[in-house]
Amino acid sequence: MIATGTRMASPPQPIIVVAVDSFKGSLSAADACAAIVVGIRRALPAADVRARPMADGGEGTLDAVLAASAGATRRRMPACSAAGDEIEADVGILADGAAIVEIAQVVGITDAAAMTTPVAARDTRGVGVLLRRLLDAGCRDFSLALGGSSTNDGGAGMLAALGVRLLDVAGAEVAPSPDGLARLARVDATGLDPRIRQARLTIMSDVDNPLTGERGATAVFGPQKGVAAGAVGAIDATLARYAAQVESALGKSASQLRGAGAAGGLGFALQLLGAQFNSGADVVADIIGLDAALAGAAWAITGEGRSDAQTLMRKAPYVVAERARAQHVPVSLLSGAVDPATLAMLESRFDGCFALPPGPQTLAASVAHAAEWLADRASAMTRLRFSELRPSR
Repeated sequence: MIATGTRMASPPQPIIVVAVDSFKGSLSAADACAAIVVGIRRALPAADVRARPMADGGEGTLDAVLAASAGATRRRMPACSAAGDEIEADVGILADGAAIVEIAQVVGITDAAAMTTPVAARDTRGVGVLLRRLLDAGCRDFSLALGGSSTNDGGAGMLAALGVRLLDVAGAEVAPSPDGLARLARVDATGLDPRIRQARLTIMSDVDNPLTGERGATAVFGPQKGVAAGAVGAIDATLARYAAQVESALGKSASQLRGAGAAGGLGFALQLLGAQFNSGADVVADIIGLDAALAGAAWAITGEGRSDAQTLMRKAPYVVAERARAQHVPVSLLSGAVDPATLAMLESRFDGCFALPPGPQTLAASVAHAAEWLADRASAMTRLRFSELRPSR
């Protein structure tokens, strides 16, 4: 029997980790995390909620890294888009001088103006221009996030901007695009900026495809960038010929390496220059201290704009789930949409999979109400999971 006037101790409040990726076209990773935190606190005000915005090498990687890196700064630098238009792109400079380059800032698939140019005419020169400017500024350590590109040039544009000459049978330079590479006869790498060979290059990617073939850049990712079904074979063959010539000129093979097909083959060109391939989500997870945040947690929530079979290819939610499971932390998936065809596969990795819309909705409505619906769904999930901790009415 409890003595009169004695107050019962409150049950310990759980640690909840929120680590979601961006909802493309709607919410940044930080905004998505914030919305979920609102919902959790609505249901469980005293919970210890640890928000860790995630990314896996695509859009939002620069933001996630800068937010978690003490002393890091954001710098805006001139470059050119996939269509060749002059633009400015954000890069990150860490406290130790290392540069973080998000390819989507330069040749991103969300660049509506550049996307009006046919994919066979787009290239990655802007990436090379940006790297050269950073080299001029003294940078020699680069981490490059390769997700979200609109290009399919095998990294030829970047190499051209760094001094590699791409020549036709008459010795004239060809455009470093799929159209131009179809006329490629010889590669002259003697003018390659020597500083790039001396730099430390780290690839951050969520795909491990080779450059060419059935799993290559063109066959798998080309259609979403505008490559017509009937053109896949021809462009793939063009990239294969280009790869053989540039490999011979640089004295190294890279077309079948893991991640060579990332960013339309930019991963291939970077690995020719000595870049090391890494899972983008794992790199970001280490930078943001995800493992430390998960220590002692009772639950984790992860998610992204759309979850499907590609989620299981080490995208951000997969890596969050993997690291949560390693610490015996249950983890739920809360995404804008969940592909019903892959639900069984997803449920094998997550302790519950939840889609965002409360019912049939238009895309415009889903984008407009994403934060509100995330908070509502997170609140309901929290009430269900921690019902014993909710104050009785």
